Amino acid sequence: MGHFPGHPVMPGVLIVEAMAQVAGIMAYLASDEETRKKVSYFIAIDSAKFRKPVVPGDQLRIEISTTLNRRGIWGVDGKAFVDGKLVTEASLKATFAPAE
Repeated sequence: MGHFPGHPVMPGVLIVEAMAQVAGIMAYLASDEETRKKVSYFIAIDSAKFRKPVVPGDQLRIEISTTLNRRGIWGVDGKAFVDGKLVTEASLKATFAPAE
């Protein structure tokens, strides 16, 4: 039903989490067998901007572009669109590490 009673919106944290999930799948598919045995850890969110509210019934289209892939650290820029309009953007970082 949304985040606020009487004013339903999708929480921004869930939009950023969706971006992180898309980025994690992309990084996993681009990784070698050894890396795929590791766990992905979300390590940073930078420059998150929420430009328009997302409401129930909206369909998010998420685009991810790689900005960094060095020494086990992945950086991506994520953008979320509704009806072709940018609603959220953020720079994200993650790493793969052995499961303990």
